[in-house]
Amino acid sequence: MTIYQFSVRGITGEEISLDRYRGQVLLIVNTASGCGFTPQYEGLEALYRRYRDKGFVVLGFPCNQFGGQEPGAEAEIATFCKTQFDVDFPMFSKIDVNGEHAHPLFRYLKKEKAGILGSGIIKWNFTKFLIGRDGEPVARFAPTTKPEEITDDIEKALAA
Repeated sequence: MTIYQFSVRGITGEEISLDRYRGQVLLIVNTASGCGFTPQYEGLEALYRRYRDKGFVVLGFPCNQFGGQEPGAEAEIATFCKTQFDVDFPMFSKIDVNGEHAHPLFRYLKKEKAGILGSGIIKWNFTKFLIGRDGEPVARFAPTTKPEEITDDIEKALAA
């Protein structure tokens, strides 16, 4: 199984197959507009702009499961990301990443890259999953890991 078997809803409501990203290196991130880590949008956008011509894409998935830090509707989230951080990478509809309503994509990611404690639970917003060109998870990064700290991992995945 790879991420290409999953479909997600874009931030404007359209159904999108992740197969559209086949052959690219992806960074899948659960995001929030009112989080202490929200300034990471700037770093994520910088990574996207630096590597997109080499086949790299950041995919942002807003999530309101952690402290209610993403209460707005999709249109509000899109406007916030664009006006505050000039986000140009793809954003998707709000989802759950944990619990019985967790999106199947995040269930898969947590199973494949369970994290440091092996529980599979996502502890907070801005958990990042690096996906190789083959559609399989390569690495998982904690919310405290700043986007600029994973450039070596991204470059290795792009070179593979």
